[in-house]
Amino acid sequence: QVQLVESGGGLVQAGGSLRLSCAASGRTFSSYAMGWFRQAPGKEREFVAAISRGGGTTNYEDSVKGRFTISRDNAKNTVYLQMNSLKPEDTAVYYCAANYGLVISSYSRDYDYWGQGTQVTVSS
Repeated sequence: QVQLVESGGGLVQAGGSLRLSCAASGRTFSSYAMGWFRQAPGKEREFVAAISRGGGTTNYEDSVKGRFTISRDNAKNTVYLQMNSLKPEDTAVYYCAANYGLVISSYSRDYDYWGQGTQVTVSS
């Protein structure tokens, strides 16, 4: 099992930046592909970004390509989401998730563990 705790959310003006962190427990962090998802009020949870176990492969939702970067530091048991050029439509609760058994996935159903979420609010 793995426990995930997100941090780094907050309030930022449009065009600004935030870096989210997701700290994982345990000694097997490198066995999990990791993903970031978000959910805005009144909307379904949507995929944002994912990274393979070794960090060699990444996937991004189209609306965040070129603005967001997912990365991981397996020695620190942490995955990051660097968010630049933030827009009001990026406002949501952001969740990190861990996937055991697949190299990488953009589907929420493939993820085994989820964090509690961190709020990101982008003002216009």
